[in-house]
Amino acid sequence: MTNPKPKAERQSDGAEGPDGGWGWVLVGAMFVSTSLVFGLMRSLGIFFVEFVQYFEESAQAISWISSTGLAAQQFFSPLGAALCNAYDTRVVVMTGGCLAGLGLILASQATCLVHLYLTMGVISGLGWGLVFTPMVATVMANFTRRRALALGLGFSSIGLSSFAFNPLFQFLVEMYAWRGALLILGGLSLNIVPCGALIRPKRRPKEPAKVDSKSRSSCTAVLQRVSSYLELPLLFERPYITYTLAVTLLNVGYFVPYFHLVAHSRQAGFSEYQAAFVMSAAGATDILGRVASGWFSDLGHFRPIHLLTTWTTLAGVFIMLLPVSSLSGSYAALMVISLLYGFCSGALTSLVFAVVPMIVGVERMMGALGLLQLIESGAGLLGTPLSGLLKDVTGNYVASFMVAGSFLVLGTLTMSTLPHYFSCKDPPPPQKRCLKDKEKSLNLELELMNSSTSAMSHRGVNDMTAEVINNPQHCVS
Repeated sequence: MTNPKPKAERQSDGAEGPDGGWGWVLVGAMFVSTSLVFGLMRSLGIFFVEFVQYFEESAQAISWISSTGLAAQQFFSPLGAALCNAYDTRVVVMTGGCLAGLGLILASQATCLVHLYLTMGVISGLGWGLVFTPMVATVMANFTRRRALALGLGFSSIGLSSFAFNPLFQFLVEMYAWRGALLILGGLSLNIVPCGALIRPKRRPKEPAKVDSKSRSSCTAVLQRVSSYLELPLLFERPYITYTLAVTLLNVGYFVPYFHLVAHSRQAGFSEYQAAFVMSAAGATDILGRVASGWFSDLGHFRPIHLLTTWTTLAGVFIMLLPVSSLSGSYAALMVISLLYGFCSGALTSLVFAVVPMIVGVERMMGALGLLQLIESGAGLLGTPLSGLLKDVTGNYVASFMVAGSFLVLGTLTMSTLPHYFSCKDPPPPQKRCLKDKEKSLNLELELMNSSTSAMSHRGVNDMTAEVINNPQHCVS
C-alpha cells in the first residue's frame, strides 16, 4: 500500500532539510537581505562626517546612531523569532524589510539627532531584527549536509557589500547630499521585501481539540504560550547556556580589529593607504574563509564544534599577533597576519550558527538564534569601548589586541566544556515537546477524567436502582 502523502510534505515533516532545490533560492534571498542589513550597517560611516558638520554635534553623540541600530537589531531578534514561531516567517521578514526602509526614508527628513536615533536606530533596527534571524533560520532549516556551506555563501555578501557600498554611498552623498542619499538607501532596503516573499509558508499541524475556555484564557496558559514561542526553556538547559556563554566571550574580542586595526597601523608608522589596504585585505580573506569553512565542514571529516573551536583559537592567536608584527616595523608581517586573521574570523562565522541546531534541535532553532543574538549583543558593544580604554591607559593598541585575542581563546575553552565535546560523533539533538503536544495531553487527561466521572455516576444510578427494587419501602412518592 503506497503512502498517500506527497514527497514534499513528507520531507517537511522531518527535521532534516532537502539540501537543495528551493533552498538555494533562499540562500540567494539571504545573500541579498544580509547585504542590506549588515553590509549597509558597516557602510553608514560614510554619513558620519556629514552628520557632524550638519548637526554640529560631537563625534560621540553621532556614534550613538549606528550603535543604537546595532543594539536594536540584536535586541529585537528574539521578537522576530517569536513572531515566526507564532505566525508566518514570510510575513515577518517582509514586515521587517518595510520597517528597515521606512526608518531610512524618515531619517532623510530628520531635523535633530533624536530623530536619527528613533528612525535609523530604533525603526530600522527593529526591521533588521525581524529580517536577519528568520532568514538565517529558514536557510538552516532547508539544509542538513550542506548547511555550513549555505550559510557561508549567504554571509559572504557582508564583505562584498562592504566593498561595494562604501564608494556607492560616497557617490550618492556627493550627488544628492546626505538627505537624498538616505532616501535612496531607504528605497534600496525595500528590496528585502521580495526576498522575504520567496520564503514558502510553513505547513502547520491541525489545531488540537478545544480546551476549556477558562483554561485557554488563563494567565498561566498565555505565559506558557509566550515562553514556547520565545523558547525561554532553553535558558535552563546546560548545553545551550554553555554555548551561549562561549559565543558571548568570543564576541567581546571579535569586532576589535574592525574598529582599531587601521588606527593601530597608522600609529605603527604606515601611511593612510597602507593602513586602509590592511583592512581591505583582511576583508577579502574573510569572504574566502566563510565559503571555504562551510565547504570543508560539510565534508563531514570533523565535527563542526571541533572546527569552530579550531578557527576561534587561531583567530584569537592572530589577533594577539597583530601588534607584534607591526612593532617590528615590517609591513609584510602585518599584512600576512591580517590575511590569516581575516580568513579565520570569516571561517568561524559560518559555523557559529551552524552548530546551534546540533545543540537544541532544528525545531527550536528559530528561538535559539534569537536568544543568542540578544545575549551576545552586550558583549559586542562592550569589546570596542574596552579596547579603547586600554589604548588610552597604555598609549598604544598592544594591550587592546592582547586582551581581545584572549577573549576568543577563553570562548574556546568554554566550548570544550560542552557535553560530549570530546566524542568523535555528534550526539542526537534533544527533541522539543511542543505546546500543542502538551495541549493534546491535557485534552486526554480531561477526557479520562470525564469518562471516569461519568462511569462513577452510572455506577451510582445502577446502585440506587438496585436498592429501590430490593427495598421498595424506601421509595417515597
